Amino acid sequence: MNQQDLDPDSTTDVGDVTNTEEELIRECEEMWKDMEECQNKLSLTGTETLTDSNAQLSLLIMQVKCLTAELSQWQKKTPEIIPLTEDVLITLGKEEFQKLRQDLEMVLSTMESKNEKLKEDLEREQRWLDEQQQIMESLNVLHSELKNKVETFSESRIFNELKTKMLNVKEYKEKLLSTLGKFLEDHFPLPDRSVKKKKKNIQESTVQLITLHEMLEILINRLFDVPHDPYVKINDSFWPPYVELLLRNGIALRHPEDPTRIRLEAFHQ
Repeated sequence: MNQQDLDPDSTTDVGDVTNTEEELIRECEEMWKDMEECQNKLSLTGTETLTDSNAQLSLLIMQVKCLTAELSQWQKKTPEIIPLTEDVLITLGKEEFQKLRQDLEMVLSTMESKNEKLKEDLEREQRWLDEQQQIMESLNVLHSELKNKVETFSESRIFNELKTKMLNVKEYKEKLLSTLGKFLEDHFPLPDRSVKKKKKNIQESTVQLITLHEMLEILINRLFDVPHDPYVKINDSFWPPYVELLLRNGIALRHPEDPTRIRLEAFHQ
């Protein structure tokens, strides 16, 4: 049936095809002869070889000849006409639909993979958004707490607070001095309270001795009231053993030029 559908001039085309084949065979034989000649020349020249440019040129010429012969053959060939019967159309339609189905399945697979990736990105961004919202809520709560704690401090308020602190320090100082005085009175009493006279015929001194507590208060007040001259004159009211006790333990220092004057060691400096 296909042969009947062909054009009546098909016999002429067959002859042309035969002539083209003969021409191709003849050209191949000529090319073969040329190759043999080249081979002989190469064997005679020995180590001499063609340059890269000459070799590429020869290869391109051969490719042009082959492509020209193939083009000539295709131009002389008459394409076969496929009859558009129902079976052929059904087959072609099935092939087209199958190809379209494969393309659509590929597109569907690609879109599903993209949707999965977008879904993962959306979940990750949602988690990040939730974390940021939690942080924002925590910061808002902290801001509210700090805002409630903020108070305006006036000068009078600051003065009252400082005054209260000074009173507290003064009370603590008095308490500390009272405790120190009690300790000194208990452990460092005056000599007439603890020492009995060994000889009854010794006259009692008319000078009233001061306690170690009173002695320390004098030295402390002198140190803070007159810091440029903190030395105190030792008089008869200072019991010598207590003076020596202060000097030996580094609590008091003697004047470098006047041994009758002492001062309290400046422990606060």
